[in-house]
Amino acid sequence: MERWFLVTATAISVLLGAPPDAWAQDVVKIGLVHSMTGGLAPVGKQVMAGVRLYMQQHGDVVAGKKIEIILKDDTTVADMGKRLAQELIVNEKVHILGVGITPTAMAIAPLATEAKMPEVVMVSGTSAVTERSPYIVRTSFTLGQQSAVIAEWVVKNGSKKTVIVQSDWAPGAEATAVFTEAYTRAGGKILDTIKVPLANPDFAPFLQRAKDANPDTLFVFVPAQAGTFAKQFVERGLDKSGIRLIGPGDITDDNDLPGMSDAMIGVVTAGLYSASHNSPMNKVYVEAIKKANNGLRANFISVGGYDGMHLIYEALKKTGGRTDGDGLIAAMKGMAWESPRGPISIDPETRDIIQNIYIRKVENIGGELYNTEIATVEAVKDPTKAAKK
Repeated sequence: MERWFLVTATAISVLLGAPPDAWAQDVVKIGLVHSMTGGLAPVGKQVMAGVRLYMQQHGDVVAGKKIEIILKDDTTVADMGKRLAQELIVNEKVHILGVGITPTAMAIAPLATEAKMPEVVMVSGTSAVTERSPYIVRTSFTLGQQSAVIAEWVVKNGSKKTVIVQSDWAPGAEATAVFTEAYTRAGGKILDTIKVPLANPDFAPFLQRAKDANPDTLFVFVPAQAGTFAKQFVERGLDKSGIRLIGPGDITDDNDLPGMSDAMIGVVTAGLYSASHNSPMNKVYVEAIKKANNGLRANFISVGGYDGMHLIYEALKKTGGRTDGDGLIAAMKGMAWESPRGPISIDPETRDIIQNIYIRKVENIGGELYNTEIATVEAVKDPTKAAKK
């Protein structure tokens, strides 16, 4: 009896002196920092729809470890996101971070480096994000991937003179720079670049300025305001002026299209995903998102969350459930899989996503507007990083 008490007491003392991970070795905590309120709340809603669907389909146990999600709302404010990420690392003892918008992703990057913790970027499309930390991996997109593809396509299809309308912030500048370089290299001319305040909902004066320049094409990048822009484009009669409206995929976002008029029919964009993407996997995905989220239509943001969880799950399988940052990052580099958007992979050199970019045209299908894929550019890397080599 005395011996039994001695052995038990020794075991308890060893456990009491063990590091915190010893108590939670069967749990992997994933801290998610997304915009659930504020100006980009629809983005947070979509990315979390993808995250939750993946876990619903694949369970919450990976490599023998229970997956625990801790969601924090950055309120669309970078400083808030950084503070919340610090709390997740220090207080919640998370093993992996999953983050959203560009300002928050960049603000968190130094924390991920210091903690040697994977930061999976599920939303941001700014090229430089992955360069801010060796622990960042992206499952969303880069603006350059879409902007370069649409620039080359539109010149081949007759465009000669373009006016650019961009939101006045870093991602807008990046989309404009990549488009301008690719468009002029292909033989087109940029007539004007119009910068729009990020929080300005009235595009009327900017549209008039664009019309007065007499372009044949209007390239637009106004994230989270694309629906408003498209509506005012039609209201001011630019849809009947012969000016072609093009841009990255978000100007005809699948989430916004049901509320747009038939005047958008024929608008061409370059995007990484469409709810009408013709694959068995995507058909199941779209219906599952709709069923689980009160009729929500899946969009390019939701697949960033869905694929972000796939990347995390598969990396944990490769490491046998071990959560050290270097091991997980090594497992993520070069990973390839089939997504609802099509085949994707992680560039082992840049930790950016490599994916198909689709040329899509808005069509009315069964009484609803959809982006129909009319051409595919396969395995597109981030052109901004490629140009630096």
